[in-house]
Amino acid sequence: MFSSLRARLWLSYAALIFIVQGVAAALFLFYLWQNPVLYRPTLERLTAVQTVILTRLEDPALTQQDFEALLQNTDAAFDVRLVLVRNKQVVFDTRPDASQLNLNRFPLPDRNLPLVRDAAGQSWLYSLAEYPNGLGLLALSPRDRLPLLTLLRNDLFAPFLRGGLLAWLLSLLLAYWIAHSVSRPLQPLVGASQQMPYSEVQPVPVGGPREVQDVLRAFNAMLGRVQANQKAQKEFVANVSHELKTPLTSIQGFAQAILDGTADSPERQRQSAQVIYNESGRMHRMVLDLLDLARMDSGMAGLEMLPLDVGALLNNVAEKFEPQARQMGIRLEVHAAGLPVLVGDGDRLSQVFTNLVDNALKFTPRGGQVRMNAQTSDGRMTVSVADSGPGIPPEAQAHIFDRFYQADESRRGGERHGAGLGLAICHEIVGAHGGKISVRSQPGQGSEFIVELPLAEEGAYPSGMISHQTRR
Repeated sequence: MFSSLRARLWLSYAALIFIVQGVAAALFLFYLWQNPVLYRPTLERLTAVQTVILTRLEDPALTQQDFEALLQNTDAAFDVRLVLVRNKQVVFDTRPDASQLNLNRFPLPDRNLPLVRDAAGQSWLYSLAEYPNGLGLLALSPRDRLPLLTLLRNDLFAPFLRGGLLAWLLSLLLAYWIAHSVSRPLQPLVGASQQMPYSEVQPVPVGGPREVQDVLRAFNAMLGRVQANQKAQKEFVANVSHELKTPLTSIQGFAQAILDGTADSPERQRQSAQVIYNESGRMHRMVLDLLDLARMDSGMAGLEMLPLDVGALLNNVAEKFEPQARQMGIRLEVHAAGLPVLVGDGDRLSQVFTNLVDNALKFTPRGGQVRMNAQTSDGRMTVSVADSGPGIPPEAQAHIFDRFYQADESRRGGERHGAGLGLAICHEIVGAHGGKISVRSQPGQGSEFIVELPLAEEGAYPSGMISHQTRR
């Protein structure tokens, strides 16, 4: 019955309200029990008796014996114990057989009531009248314990009882409304969770208390990531299928030409074999790139983090491409002198800059230039690879690091055609180093790829290999 969140919240609020009102009622009863108002008639009777006695004391013919007889008669008439005291000592008591009063702590500071206790521990309500000769007249009456029924019948209690019941009912209604307002926004969350991981699941409306809104926003963000991953997975499978279909079709076609004799001359057979070799090599490179990305996505691509000389690394990349650049009539320059130590995986970073320089050479016309520049600022090292090619359209720059993205016409055509995985791998490698990669380009003005990597603090890098896992 109380398994739902709404029922449990309502029950909790109801129990809390019941406890609070119960404590308040108990304190109210205790207050009534100790309230001097309830003993006011007794105190007024004591004062009235003292007034009568003081009136009789104005008679000058009143002797000591007459005064004591007056006290005894007054006690008998009004049921009030009368005691004469001097210096906290009893001089005369109308009830000598009763327990002796304890006047050592007189007057007794017992809450708001004028009380004095006797030797038996009984409490007496009293009223004290003092005389000029140092005598004091105590008028006392036993303090009776008021039964609970008397308190409940008190005129003050009934209105408080009715008000408490009304407040309790209103509090229960308010508790139900609060519980409903907390649980209601969570109902769409349950339905959406049961429908996942279907792509048509819609984000749940955000409402309710702030904490519930935080949960709903987190769920919507998670839903967006799941749907984006599903879309990316579908696109990935479609792109892989498309990229593999083209070389497989070429391999199958030219192999069939060799088998059925269509390639009947040695020259045609050599051309067919060359196409098969090129396309199979392209498939091999794409499969290796896919495996590389899969290892990075799963966090299994270990990085050997060692102190690196980035200037030497960039010069090695330039030397590797120097013959190709000379053959294409492109000037390849490196500006990377006086750089501090960078901690990173040399092979992986070399793969990044090799890919960037290779792309730059592919799309730079004869007579152009490719320039690698490295500098440091604010604890980061920035390495840029700029070319003087046709540039990249602005609408394509936002997707340039997406996997299989080849929408830019400057990246298509003939031998320059790739699978669209190189820049995606660069993005993953740079991210695993705690850096970022970006592109800056204007159509007709070339492109510049910028890699930012954090510098190692002095003394922070180890002398050996550091095991590091890539992270998404």
